[in-house]
Amino acid sequence: MILVTGAGGNLGSATLAALRAGGVAATGGSRTPGPGTGAETGAGTGPGTIHLDFDDRASLDLAGVSTLVLISAGYAEDDQVVGRHTAVLDAAVRDGVDHVVYTSLTAAGDHLGFASAHRATERLVRASGLHWTILRNGLYAELFGSLLTWAGEGVESAFGDGALAAVAREDLADAAAAVAANPARHRGRVHELVGTPITAAQVADRLGVAHRAIGLGEYRRRLLDETPGLLPFQPPMLSSIASAVRHGFLDGTAPDLTDLLGRPTRDPLAVAATAAAAARPRASL
Repeated sequence: MILVTGAGGNLGSATLAALRAGGVAATGGSRTPGPGTGAETGAGTGPGTIHLDFDDRASLDLAGVSTLVLISAGYAEDDQVVGRHTAVLDAAVRDGVDHVVYTSLTAAGDHLGFASAHRATERLVRASGLHWTILRNGLYAELFGSLLTWAGEGVESAFGDGALAAVAREDLADAAAAVAANPARHRGRVHELVGTPITAAQVADRLGVAHRAIGLGEYRRRLLDETPGLLPFQPPMLSSIASAVRHGFLDGTAPDLTDLLGRPTRDPLAVAATAAAAARPRASL
């Protein structure tokens, strides 16, 4: 059996949907599995989804699982993320899982504020004694677009002229599904799954508006003073993304993603522009 964790989230639900669309039997694990069908509540909830809470070791029953797709349990402080991953990997070893596929972070992302948890988890995966594959995912095109801020009739960002080798989330999900469906072929391999470099100015041009660059200090101030609801770890995380893009650390390319997909990738510029457009305040329409 293939089990995809984080099936209530965007990447996990898309990976589960890709497996099922390919005729591969797969189960989703979610902290909050819903009562409806995948079409009603997201592909990660509903029938075929089990309760799986990384913070509750008693819920981590992986008996019968042959391949575990471990979607990173991010959006927390590093020690909490690594603790969660440790718990599920311990359960995988205990329950006889054969292969773990871990969705990590591109190697170029070592400059990012959330890289440490990924690298620590990669060490745990390698040391677990399980067969493994590591998918080093690039940053989402959806994220890049959503981080552009609307100001009047244009957009602003702290990305400067830097480019990001952005990836559509669905392409990463399709890649994870391809590996999970045939894990032996990818045993002991690390795949660099990055996309085509795009800039904030290119996204703005696709939207038909102007782009204005702001400094990193101004961006951090806005995150701290003008962005309600952010958790304490998020402003430095977001600032590190802006700095890494701005200074050219995340614009490298690799063929792994198209090789895994067996097709061209989705256009990250179009995906980023769609995400940016969705964030446009109604008052500026």
